[in-house]
Amino acid sequence: MSGNAEQEQGKTFHPDQTDPLRIIVAPDSFKGSLSSVEAARAIEAGLRRAAPEASVTAVPMADGGEGTVEAVLAAAGGELRRLTVAGPLGEPVEAAYGLLPDGETAVIETASASGLPLVPPERRDPLATTTYGTGQLIFDALEQGAKRLYIGLGGSATNDGGMGLAQALGVRFLDAAGHAIAEKGCGALLRRVERVDLTALDPRFASAEIVVLSDVTNPLCGPEGASFVYGPQKGASPETAALLDQGLAHYASRMAAAVGRDVSGVPGAGAAGGIGAALIAFSRARMRRGIEVILELARFGEAAALADLIITGEGRTDAQTAYGKVPAGIAEAASRHGVPVICLSGGLGEGANRLYRLGVTALFSIANRPMTLEEAMRDSAELLAEAAENAVRLFLAGRSARKSGFGSAGIDAKTGV
Repeated sequence: MSGNAEQEQGKTFHPDQTDPLRIIVAPDSFKGSLSSVEAARAIEAGLRRAAPEASVTAVPMADGGEGTVEAVLAAAGGELRRLTVAGPLGEPVEAAYGLLPDGETAVIETASASGLPLVPPERRDPLATTTYGTGQLIFDALEQGAKRLYIGLGGSATNDGGMGLAQALGVRFLDAAGHAIAEKGCGALLRRVERVDLTALDPRFASAEIVVLSDVTNPLCGPEGASFVYGPQKGASPETAALLDQGLAHYASRMAAAVGRDVSGVPGAGAAGGIGAALIAFSRARMRRGIEVILELARFGEAAALADLIITGEGRTDAQTAYGKVPAGIAEAASRHGVPVICLSGGLGEGANRLYRLGVTALFSIANRPMTLEEAMRDSAELLAEAAENAVRLFLAGRSARKSGFGSAGIDAKTGV
């Protein structure tokens, strides 16, 4: 190898001081092992082994499910407000939501108060779980002066049609005798609702700007509705799912009589066990893809326009990722600026290569040897760091070759590939 070649090879992993590599790190959480903030920290640690002088911007991501509040506060600033509310089984739990610096915007996760991880596997029963605690979070945000609410609907343990949530905000559900149902709304109570009384509904909720963060487009009822599609993962047997679906259909008809329109067929009404339906019926809520909203709040497009490389990731990447999950949203945003995107995943499943059509440049699994799921989750931070280091070394090799005039003349000047 000539001396010049050796010099150029030496530059491969040490970017020119006058032209530092600009990298955005924007992963989702690796569920069960790393939050999005922790994942971003691990990726940055690894890439700095390859590019110690790189300019790195960490933008933890979420799509409306667990981790949404943390991601938004990391990007936009604000205050995390904690309080004790009713959990999915009605027992007290500590939950939290975010208040943004403007003092008028709140970010709330259904998962924080009504999430599936809050219910032990042996007690999971969507006939018994309630969204009352999520309603309490909304009420507290209104008390703090919030006029704009972003509500993420991922990860719920519930199938109560948002009945509990609505109760916490003043809606009264009456039975056949005209008595208000005193128990916290749950799947088993849906068929008891004969009339919906909105006279005590908090007017601040009815008039607030509410944006529902969800990629779910399922209707409330029917074969594609909340009970049959999502009920089993919350503990519903086929028989229970059928009972819940009948209950939601009955409940929807009583809501329609109260608000003057049937929302059961609206795409997304079945999100989070029917919370979507309640929000649409009882407020001015509008549905949006979670990742789109998070990208806007983080002003991601502005940062992407200046980046040389974006690294994203998630726990598992497969065909479903293309339908609005974080790596897909990142790729679509990056493609507008011609920025390459590397996706690091805990595991690659069937259909992951669909992301190439959306703008992902390369997909890598962080598993670097045969290992059990337990080992992969235990060591996920270091595995992610190693994958990031290797990916950036490969990127820099192509970038250096292009600058040196090596390789094919067809190498892209920005991506290095």
